Amino acid sequence: MTADLLYALLGLIILLLAGDSLVKGAVNLSLRMGIPALIVSLTIVAFGTSAPELLIAIKAVLDNAPGIALGNVVGSNTANVLLVLGVPAIISGLKTDECDTRRNYIFMLLATILFIVICFLGPITWVHGLVLLAALAFVLGDALRSARQHRRDVQNGADVEDDEEEDLEGVDPTLPGWKIALFLVLGLVGLPLGADLLVDSSINIATVLGVSETVIGLTLVAVGTSLPELATTVMAAMRKQADVALGNVIGSNMFNLLAIIGVTGLVGALPIPPQMLRFDLWVMLASSLVLVPFVFRGWNMTWKWGIALTGLYGAYVLSVLI
Repeated sequence: MTADLLYALLGLIILLLAGDSLVKGAVNLSLRMGIPALIVSLTIVAFGTSAPELLIAIKAVLDNAPGIALGNVVGSNTANVLLVLGVPAIISGLKTDECDTRRNYIFMLLATILFIVICFLGPITWVHGLVLLAALAFVLGDALRSARQHRRDVQNGADVEDDEEEDLEGVDPTLPGWKIALFLVLGLVGLPLGADLLVDSSINIATVLGVSETVIGLTLVAVGTSLPELATTVMAAMRKQADVALGNVIGSNMFNLLAIIGVTGLVGALPIPPQMLRFDLWVMLASSLVLVPFVFRGWNMTWKWGIALTGLYGAYVLSVLI
């Protein structure tokens, strides 16, 4: 058991480092190839930061442990709202009254509802995977159109390509070619290695504890893969960038449902555990609806709200484990 926990921790660390390495390499390579920064931010960065969850899901399905794949996504989405927003709110609060994330939030809710419907039609197959990926393509297309319109309206035709590149995660115009190649290799080698360690050890932990793989996915794996979002959101809160914090959570949740499950559905069938249909899917939806007053009514997320959100997450984890 102790060895499996250490292997799970090692796998998680490798996944996070490899995902970051892949993003750095892919972003800088894409910009060198002349791909616009706007396209890079909407596609490569978004997919790259979700790469650990994607590799975990694919590995879990190939190892006949789909509960880990589904548990990771559902658990991560719940943790993203209650924990990833709750902790920064406790630390410094989030002034969400100045954020305009309504459009993306509506897309996130629609993606959540679509995913729940597909789960009840389950098992999730390649057909459902294509539906989710089609929804993702629509969201990305809408984001691209909105970003281009915003650039025309606000910048009045000015050249903003350099500014966009500065805002991209991992961009470094001075990065030599050999380092770009090294980042790509480390990412491509590290991701499957980390996923292999984390999934195999998680299966062993579930067996020793006598719980289902879904429970491990909903708790241990979900919290672990939400750590990058938590770190990003805490830093954004400390810099008083509530829009970045909220946008990070909304975007991550959409990608988890549409991209990760969409691609994984093409790899193999995902049977839906009965407990997830009865409880966990509805907790995920309820946690998403918690954001309604902050997104539409302009409520600020104070430390009191932060305590309430993290408390709810703690209660959820206990209910899953007991």
